[in-house]
Amino acid sequence: MPILDRIPYINWWQGVLVALLVVGIMEIVAIVSHRWVMHGFLWSLHKSHHEPRTGAFEKNDWFAVMGAIPSIILLLIGTSQNIPMITAIGAGITAYGAIYFGFHDILVHRRVKHGWNPQQRYLKRIVQAHRLHHVVESKDGTVSFGFLYAPPIRALKAQLEANGKGRIRSSAKMRAEMDMVDNADHWAR
Repeated sequence: MPILDRIPYINWWQGVLVALLVVGIMEIVAIVSHRWVMHGFLWSLHKSHHEPRTGAFEKNDWFAVMGAIPSIILLLIGTSQNIPMITAIGAGITAYGAIYFGFHDILVHRRVKHGWNPQQRYLKRIVQAHRLHHVVESKDGTVSFGFLYAPPIRALKAQLEANGKGRIRSSAKMRAEMDMVDNADHWAR
């Protein structure tokens, strides 16, 4: 393909840098798509993620499939055509997907059962921010759309109160969400 011939050749360490850059870019893509796509015109799929799960899967899991497709295509093209730049971009998207799965599905939502509760401040903040995101059951009015970055918890709580648009979970549901975070006293930070 003539257009592929124009892509510069990169060595392995440049490939690692490209992949790391793509991981950072993917967090921005995730924030934008979570805010304006998942909580926008594709709420019909994402809504399942804000409701109690009735089985191993939910409609929201289609977003993981949608995210994997470009990564698979880029990895196939990059490796089959020996274009390290494309391979590195595909690897960065794949790495973000793996990190997302680890943080979001395993650490926060415990879709893979484990007994570990993070004690490190950054990890706790990620978990707490996502819990605050789920305090709102409706499409509008929620906070914290990132997966690897979360603003300070106090700022998120203030933003949540200021929004006032969303349907807030009952206090029992909120407490259950908060109890999943070890050391509930840390919640107020």
